[in-house]
Amino acid sequence: MHDGVGDTDEALVARVARGDREAFARIFSAYAGRVKGYLLRLGAPAAVAEDLAQDAMVAIWRRAASFDAAKAKVSTWVFVIARNAWIDKLRREKTELAYRSVTIITEESEEEAPDSAAVRGQTEEQVADAMATLSEEQRQVVRLAFFEERPHSEIAERLSLPLGTVKSRLRLALIKLRAHWEQYK
Repeated sequence: MHDGVGDTDEALVARVARGDREAFARIFSAYAGRVKGYLLRLGAPAAVAEDLAQDAMVAIWRRAASFDAAKAKVSTWVFVIARNAWIDKLRREKTELAYRSVTIITEESEEEAPDSAAVRGQTEEQVADAMATLSEEQRQVVRLAFFEERPHSEIAERLSLPLGTVKSRLRLALIKLRAHWEQYK
């Protein structure tokens, strides 16, 4: 039996990875309130911040084995998980709102007006041209991030890439796309 007195956060997370509930309780008590406060500062309403803090703590329990002390401190890892939960929530809401607006338009009229179809076709062509300016690696991350609305962490996992590489590819792709779109202004 381990008394846990004097354990560092890293040692506690290692114990959590082995299923130690007492270590998780200590991590939870050390971080849950701080995570909620952080989410409130990011703009989450109180009830949402509470839910997301709980979700983040569950993610810590589930992902403890993936923590790498060589890459980040426990506190950084915990707050990144919380931030990503908030971003994912915002993306889901954005997708839901976009779906509702498309559904409302579709319900109003089953047929697309000819001028709308022409504009849509032209826009789709411009998007295809813009995407063609990117490397295959950049197109891949742009598709996942913007067309499929996947969080950066999921893209990194899905493509077996470091998170920094995903972010770097997205940043470079957005610079290229922005330059391409300047010609249409």
